This record gives sequence, C-alpha cells and structure tokens, in this order.
Amino acid sequence: MKVARGLTVALSVIPVALLMLFISPSLMAGPAARRRQSIITSARHLFAERGGDVPLETVAAESGVGIATLYRNFASRDHLVRAVIDDIVQQILDVVAEADAAAATDPTSAWTGLIDRLMRTELGALTDGLGLDASARADRESTGSALAHVQQPALETLDGLLTRLRSDRVIRDDITALGTVAAIATITRPQVATIRAAAPEVPAQLAAAYLEWSLRT
Repeated sequence: MKVARGLTVALSVIPVALLMLFISPSLMAGPAARRRQSIITSARHLFAERGGDVPLETVAAESGVGIATLYRNFASRDHLVRAVIDDIVQQILDVVAEADAAAATDPTSAWTGLIDRLMRTELGALTDGLGLDASARADRESTGSALAHVQQPALETLDGLLTRLRSDRVIRDDITALGTVAAIATITRPQVATIRAAAPEVPAQLAAAYLEWSLRT
C-alpha cells in the first residue's frame, strides 16, 4: 500500500509536458488532423459564401479554433486556399471512384449519380470565391489558375470513367472531363441573393437539362 501511495504521489508531480512525451504520436495525430480538416471545411464554405478574402479570423472562429491554431496549420492564406483546392480534388476523386464502381452494374445510374454528387461540391461558388477559372488550363503553381489541381489527377480520373461510359454508349461522344467540370462550375455559380431567393430551383433544373443533353439518345 505504501508503495502504491508513493507511486501515485510521484506521478502527480510529473509535469504534464513530460507525460506527453510518452503518449503515442498516433493518439495525438487524430485530434490534430480533425482540427485541420475542420479549418479546411469551414474555409471552404466561407470562401464559397463570401469569397476568398474572408478574414482568417472568421475562418478560425467558424471552425472553433483560435487564430494562432489556424496559423500553426496554415502559414498563410495561400496555404489555406491550396488546402481547400486539394480538398475539392479529393472529393471529386471520391465521387468519381464511387461512380466508376457503380458503372459496372448500372452505367446510366452511375452517370446521373455522378452529376448529382458533383452538384454538391460547391464548385461554382468556390470558383468565383477563390477567383479561379474552371475552364482554363494553366500552370499548377498558380493558385489563381484553373482549378489546375483538379486537372491532375482528378480530370484524368474522370476522363477514364467517361471513356468507359462512352464505350457503353451511355453518354455523347463529345462529353469531356474538362467540359463536365466546367458545366458543373457554371451551373452552381451563385447568383445574387434576390435571384437565388426567387428561383432556388434553377440550378437543379439546369443540371437536369445538362443530364438530358449528355445522354446518348
């Protein structure tokens, strides 16, 4: 009992910082990764709603962290913007992977599902908010270039799926990966509040029209 009490007292006076040295890095990586992703997600929505010049303090507050934590994760606004673009890329890759798997059994549903999920990526709002041109090709190192990050590898991955769908005679021969991304960006580009409030159904109607046009008749 005396040994146990002595051990308890000894542990109680060990500095927390020293104890942290013995905690597995993987246990600490989870919360850190979640905080980083929370910042990216909040920035993505705010950039889409308010533009790329939204104050970083607002991003930090929205994600539930202090501005110092934001800067520990992203050294500058440009670093955060690039992380947001990479997040878009990963979402597109995930969407294409799902559609590719679905195409094995129902290629038509795979294409319609792909368009539906791409409509949810906020691509048009982010294109405007970050000052990107979704239809241009430009240098990958320039943040203001084309969703150049989307082109490689996301556009190549999407093009592989479209090749398969064209071969299955699901979509028109002139449907391209870049054209699809540009179409989604155009359809989801935000309108002024009064127009958006008066006709909120228009983006879905335009997506339906694009789908009807894209399918092989």
